[in-house]
Amino acid sequence: MSAAVSIRNIHKHYGDVHALKGIEFDIQQGEFFGLLGPNGAGKSTLISIMAGLVHASSGSLAVMGHDVVSAYRQSRQALGVVPQELVYDPFFSVRELLRLQSGYFGLRKNDDWIDELLTTLNLDDKADANMQELSGGMKRRVLIAQAMVHKPAVLVLDEPTAGVDVELRQHLWEFACRLHRQGHTIVLTTHYLEEAEALCDRIAIINDGELVALDSKQALLARCAERKLTLTLVDTQLQLPAAMQARVIERDSSRLVLRLDKAEMNIGEILQAVQAQGGQLVDLHIEEPGLEEVFMALTRRGTRK
Repeated sequence: MSAAVSIRNIHKHYGDVHALKGIEFDIQQGEFFGLLGPNGAGKSTLISIMAGLVHASSGSLAVMGHDVVSAYRQSRQALGVVPQELVYDPFFSVRELLRLQSGYFGLRKNDDWIDELLTTLNLDDKADANMQELSGGMKRRVLIAQAMVHKPAVLVLDEPTAGVDVELRQHLWEFACRLHRQGHTIVLTTHYLEEAEALCDRIAIINDGELVALDSKQALLARCAERKLTLTLVDTQLQLPAAMQARVIERDSSRLVLRLDKAEMNIGEILQAVQAQGGQLVDLHIEEPGLEEVFMALTRRGTRK
């Protein structure tokens, strides 16, 4: 079975700016895949190349086995993109817009699927409303319907929850998970790293145009050896051993937060040291590293995959 998206040694230059520097990886069919990186890392450029909106300076990219340049029509038929920006035509109703979008893909009798999309995305009562009349959240739903109107095998969600409320965000993820269960490949870019951590099977991190990590979510989380231990004490103004003092991240009148390395000092030793100094423990909390910590470490240091 061929990859859903195959990216081979992609370079992109904008004058003197080297936006993508030899990006290469595959996204497998049926994956919920995260494409992460800081602003300006090259994510949007890569998505634009995937959609055929921008040509790579060198390298190749294929969607469902179809090259985005030599087999543009077939690759575009296999791909749906929900853009980050709210781009829409203000002169049409929601239903008219979806019918036009269907026509772009040669689908003349698509009303049954359009009705299903309108129902699934809670747009039934807005079907005949002009796009200008809709709220930002409703426009976002229409963009998703547009991307899905031709039933693509691969759906790219580019910052789909940026600027939307909590209720709509949850509804969008329910819809994305439903599509994933039905066999669609989902590619997600987001700055909400907790979303990527909750949803994605595998994650690529791009920094400064380079691929700095490509691994399963579990393997990425395992890279971070540090965790946080928060001790709530009656009085934190006790004299700590030098080894513990070097681990202090935060300290106030009642809380002592320490950085721990999984391979080093254990919690029992720390509690014994605190009690030996007269510390009276009220509560403790251990915080395991999340994707945000891994992301910051990789993009700060540019660590290779």
